[in-house]
Amino acid sequence: MRNLYRILIAVNVLIITGSDLFAQYTISLCQEKVEANYPLVKKYDLIEQSRSFNLKNANMAYLPQVTLQAKASYQSEVTELPFSLPGVNIEPFNKDQYSAVMQVDQIIWDGGATSSRKSVIKKQSDLEKGRLDVDMYAVKERVNQVYFGIILIDKQIEQVSLLLKDLERNVARINAFMSSGLANQSDLDVINVEVLNARQKETELKAGRKAYISVLSAMMGVDPDYSSTFEIPQDTVTSKEIKRPELTMLDTQGELLDTQSGLIKSQLNPKLGAYFQAGYGRPGLNMLNNTFSPFYIAGFKAVWNLGGFYTKKRDLGLIELNKKSVENSRENFIYNTNLQIVMQSEEIKKIRELMYRDDEVIALREKIQKSAEVKLGEGTISVSDFIHEMNQLDAARVIKAKHEVELILAIYNFKNTTNN
Repeated sequence: MRNLYRILIAVNVLIITGSDLFAQYTISLCQEKVEANYPLVKKYDLIEQSRSFNLKNANMAYLPQVTLQAKASYQSEVTELPFSLPGVNIEPFNKDQYSAVMQVDQIIWDGGATSSRKSVIKKQSDLEKGRLDVDMYAVKERVNQVYFGIILIDKQIEQVSLLLKDLERNVARINAFMSSGLANQSDLDVINVEVLNARQKETELKAGRKAYISVLSAMMGVDPDYSSTFEIPQDTVTSKEIKRPELTMLDTQGELLDTQSGLIKSQLNPKLGAYFQAGYGRPGLNMLNNTFSPFYIAGFKAVWNLGGFYTKKRDLGLIELNKKSVENSRENFIYNTNLQIVMQSEEIKKIRELMYRDDEVIALREKIQKSAEVKLGEGTISVSDFIHEMNQLDAARVIKAKHEVELILAIYNFKNTTNN
């Protein structure tokens, strides 16, 4: 009993270990790995860093702005009093004057310009991400082509294996017929040639499978494992609603134009602020004091730049034109995508109909082959005729397998078109 228990444990360990000896892939897993390994994915972090830096720079507008200024001047004339007072000696002003000034400006309200500028920065980052999403989305179609290429080859290898089993079974039958004088060596040679052709095709398919796996592994950034298995996805069609990243990008582009319009309007508002100025010079604020002295000024100020009103109408008009252009691009994209959806829907219907006919053809071919086997045993048909019927059945099975993969690929192309 104890030995049996140990054997069961050992078998379980082998099963668990063996299950990890080869990779099992689904199409969604492959797409995730390819996207994670794609060089462009690093750009998302760069966009986020740029966004953070720009927002921090925009916030600097709320910090006190410090200005330092120093100057020395000489003038040809100075102010003189046009009269004299008895007993009062008024020293004439110096023609050389000096000053060093530090001024601190603090914005109290900038008309909403900084807030609008930050909104523009955020939308610009969102738009860059949207464009990157579009580039990354195109990778899915490339993954689909390679993945379903492997699935198709697996199906073809499976059909070749079935053909080889039938051929090997018939080799044994021909050998038996030769013993009874119903067949000769040339009949056996005909079968053996077909066996060699099938093995040659199997070798070619396996080489193609390795090539596809190598490409997919390079895209995923993993070492190729030629013993990997690839799951066949379900052939379910989803909604026709378009959820492509291109539409999200165009929506973001329109929102960016709205924020730029808000920025233009905010720049037309007056700005309120406080300031403090401290300095040292000759003369100071007291013009009658002809010596070096410190001074300061503090107060509030309002600034309203009216120059923006000259171009406001044209600037906002240009933005409206750009918004119409974005809307036109959106309509054009939806129109072309809907046409593509119609074509792909018809393609899916066509393949489903072909697959229904495939089943009928295979059923008839199987009957014909069974009849040919009986006739071969009776000696009423040649081995070449029998091989012809076998090849016809094999071709019908290969066509059906091809249509099965084409159907799933067409469905995933449909999903890729709608992003559902």
